[in-house]
Amino acid sequence: MSKVSEGATPGFLVWRLSMKWRVAVDRAVAPMGLTHAQYALVASLYGMQRTGEHPSQRRLADHTGLEPLYVSKLARALEAAGLVDRTRNPRDPRAVQLALTEEGQATVRRAITAVHGLLRQLLAPLGGLDSERTRAFRHDLETLLDTPLDPLSEHEGIDKEHP
Repeated sequence: MSKVSEGATPGFLVWRLSMKWRVAVDRAVAPMGLTHAQYALVASLYGMQRTGEHPSQRRLADHTGLEPLYVSKLARALEAAGLVDRTRNPRDPRAVQLALTEEGQATVRRAITAVHGLLRQLLAPLGGLDSERTRAFRHDLETLLDTPLDPLSEHEGIDKEHP
């Protein structure tokens, strides 16, 4: 057990792991001109396009967990870099669809390879990408991600108990 985790709450450990991951991904994708947030967007877009989907900015926001306004900002920067095309949806002129350019596809493939290498390093202590421990870890992460969090409901409960 590391010094960092002694007596730490699960919330603190989740935060530390997410920060460790964000910094590592930022460093891995920086040579490709990407940030971690941009990588999350283009890698998600790449996966969606491979299945035939042409997602809107809103759909990508929902998929990545990023705020729609932030996705719009990231998409504009990626468009300026020549990695993404932004077009109006012919069926809904309010919606903006995103698609990777050829340069964007080449960049994201290189970035995915780099990030996959980090993932192998991260999961090695659990037995690797295909281990039973990693499958259980992934299941636990999915369970936590599916759990709704409403910070106001917790405070309301406290207020009701302690007027």
